[in-house]
Amino acid sequence: MSGTTRARGGRQLAAAATAAALLVLCAARPAAAADPQACAACHGPGGNSTIPANPSLAGQPVQFIATALFQFREGNRKDAQMTPMAAPLSNAEMNELAAYFSKQKPAPPTHKTGPENATAGKQLTERYNCVQCHGPTLGGQQHIPRLAGQQAEYLKTQLRGFKAQKRSDIDGNMTSAAQPLTEKDIEIIADYLAGLDVR
Repeated sequence: MSGTTRARGGRQLAAAATAAALLVLCAARPAAAADPQACAACHGPGGNSTIPANPSLAGQPVQFIATALFQFREGNRKDAQMTPMAAPLSNAEMNELAAYFSKQKPAPPTHKTGPENATAGKQLTERYNCVQCHGPTLGGQQHIPRLAGQQAEYLKTQLRGFKAQKRSDIDGNMTSAAQPLTEKDIEIIADYLAGLDVR
């Protein structure tokens, strides 16, 4: 089986899994509004994180946020803080939180990409097809997150997790994409992405 066929099959599986998760979420009855302020301690006001290890949620695709919350609640993705936070959420509350954070304006990145990594980082995101799935500006789409302007430490942790095959991966594409990355590649990519401003 060619790499192209495997990638196409992976995308089809991802689409099917995401559609199934979203059907469950969309079929939910309206519930009392979820409180986004409960998320601010970790993800920052309006979803703009100031904690290096925690991701920003502002401006992320609504489908990505809802799917991530669903994965945490169902135990497919595990995190010491997020798993218990997501556990009591109803489908409607997950949808409300996703809609809220997707509409928040991302803050300008405070991270400054090292000059030596600006060109190298761009080249790596093209070589490893980051731009194919996350979009040409790396702003995310559908169930795929925005990488541009994300916290550098968070990005490094996620890439290392995918490479080690310890990070949940809905379709296996990120696990496959991370395998050829060296530690230096991960450092360069995270430095590059964290400084991108796609507002």
